[in-house]
Amino acid sequence: MARKPDTSAIELKSATLEAMRAVLRSDDSTAIAAALDARLGSMPGFFSGEPVVIDCSELPADARPDLPAIRDALGRHALTAIAVQAACDAAADDARALGMAVLAAESAPRAAPAPEAVPETPAPVPEPEPVPASAPEAVVTQTQRRTEIIDKPLRSGQRIYARGCDLVVLAMVSAGAEVIADGNIHIYAPLRGRALAGASGDTQARIFTTCFEAELVSIAGVYKTFEHTASGELLRRPAHVRLEDHSDKQVLTVAALATT
Repeated sequence: MARKPDTSAIELKSATLEAMRAVLRSDDSTAIAAALDARLGSMPGFFSGEPVVIDCSELPADARPDLPAIRDALGRHALTAIAVQAACDAAADDARALGMAVLAAESAPRAAPAPEAVPETPAPVPEPEPVPASAPEAVVTQTQRRTEIIDKPLRSGQRIYARGCDLVVLAMVSAGAEVIADGNIHIYAPLRGRALAGASGDTQARIFTTCFEAELVSIAGVYKTFEHTASGELLRRPAHVRLEDHSDKQVLTVAALATT
């Protein structure tokens, strides 16, 4: 009689994995590697250990990027490529050969038609289904964010990452410590370490602190370092950091923050 296998050694459960997305705007692996080095070369460990989905949705439909080279370029910055999205059939086969998952392209939102393209008798738009009254708190819009709050000092070597939200720090960020957030960063104490806001690419994110002594600040990958802390007029004073458009590029600016 055949022995019944023991299934208790493993249990399969559904899970949601949060991962970074590397959106390819070129299939030139050399250019991609150079861009990664330019963005992350001076910030080792910025996204250390983070899983990455390689997004090919902005490439031509038949583009076949060099996935092994791109995977290796990500790996040099401690990023782990786990999947490819919106890839052509050939690139999808390459991904499977590397042991990576293949994800379908996400449905893109429809653009509003130009005025002359609007039909004289537009089709009726179906009304959205009502939300059950018993669970109104479950409805969250894309613009809403939760906030992570840290109320203890961060010592050198400590790293906090507020994934998908803003970060509020109520104690000192020591030199050598690092705070990262996908949204804004508010520090109501001295900032002496590194602060990186908009980590997932939000160029509208900002950094606020009541005492600016930062080693490095960054928004959406654009960074500025301070070898001798800040300039005299901002040193140990309230300041905020944001991205501003200058001609054909974005520049990180640090300015005084009015608190009265």
